[in-house]
Amino acid sequence: MKADGKIEAGRVVAVGVDTDDMREGECDVSLAELRRLVETAGGEVAAELVQSRCTPDARTYIGSGKLRELAELCRTEEIDLAVFDCELTPSQIRNIEDELDGVRVIDRSMLILDIFALHAVTAEGKLQVELAQLKYTAPRLVGKGTSMSRLGGGIGTRGPGESKLESDRRHIKRRIAALEAELDAVAGRRKTLRSARERGGLPKIAIVGYTNAGKSTLLNALTDAGILAEDKLFATLDPTTRKFTLPGGEDVLLTDTVGFIRRLPTHLIKAFRSTLDEAVFADMLMIVVDASDPEYPSQLEVTENLLSELGAGDKPAVIVYNKCDREAAEAIPAPRAETSPDRRSVCISALTGRGLGDLADAVSGLLRAGRSRVRFVIPNSDAGQLNLLYGSASVESVEYGDSSATVVATVDARVRGMLSAYDHGDVK
Repeated sequence: MKADGKIEAGRVVAVGVDTDDMREGECDVSLAELRRLVETAGGEVAAELVQSRCTPDARTYIGSGKLRELAELCRTEEIDLAVFDCELTPSQIRNIEDELDGVRVIDRSMLILDIFALHAVTAEGKLQVELAQLKYTAPRLVGKGTSMSRLGGGIGTRGPGESKLESDRRHIKRRIAALEAELDAVAGRRKTLRSARERGGLPKIAIVGYTNAGKSTLLNALTDAGILAEDKLFATLDPTTRKFTLPGGEDVLLTDTVGFIRRLPTHLIKAFRSTLDEAVFADMLMIVVDASDPEYPSQLEVTENLLSELGAGDKPAVIVYNKCDREAAEAIPAPRAETSPDRRSVCISALTGRGLGDLADAVSGLLRAGRSRVRFVIPNSDAGQLNLLYGSASVESVEYGDSSATVVATVDARVRGMLSAYDHGDVK
């Protein structure tokens, strides 16, 4: 590790275990993704080691014989870092490092955290990454050698007989509490901004999808946002919102979001919750898929599963098959037949502009489908129902009277049913 906690670039060996619960070829796909993660972090994968076994070894993840083979490989290939395609326990890391004699050992989650640290730009992004790193590191803080020896007592010390390990853990606990407090304040400011957008009445669309699917390129193509768009994993961490005008003249708000990946570390999901909530509070999703990647079906599955975990899985969505310019026309995946009325599919190339008109039409159609412009009259005693409208509909106007508020809002059938007691009919 560098002094700032980031992983130094160098020669890397990627290690995986093909277990019985994996689908055929899943281990190879995951290792290929791990290689890209290493490259994004600035390393070079000089060798790979894969073991097939029923379940990972509890002590060293790979078996003892394979671990000796790994140690020899590290010596002959002059390996600096061993990256395991899994999440290792603190004792597994210690046991593996003892056998590898000087080679550093990290797991997939630590690698992803390092990439997030590398790409964090805004103050919020840096706070979120630091919090995730500390929560991941704290249980893995293990005393080794003289660096964790006991300190003397007296004035200016942390207490008689306290070890450096205990002191470090105490410091991390305090820092985690401080970061959580700062992020709570940031989340409050983000909620205020979100409320302001809701009062504006514009439909909110979150651009989500697997990392490197082309979400930022798409936002740039639609709105000239000018945000960084690179052919790298997790190039974008901070959400960016821009206004976009649909063909019929209706304005919407588009928000770019952080990308998803297989086995996204739990601490990252928790730390980036306020950012990921952009998808939760959106009226609609654009789920961007890299159609040129043979693994796009499984990547789409990962994305949809994570959206469900976040509570955004049932939102209206356009599945955007991107990068179709990279394949021959006949090789482009046909938009899948959507059985749900709140789903659309379209093929585009955000880079060349191909299909962007079709995408805009799909968004327009989905916004119109099942939505009505309705007048609600809400008694002052039930004023809390206004929050439901602001959170679940596009509020156009609110007029406050002596005993009630008259609200004009565009709502879907679900919200209209929930507020049927206040429904005063359609507004033309």
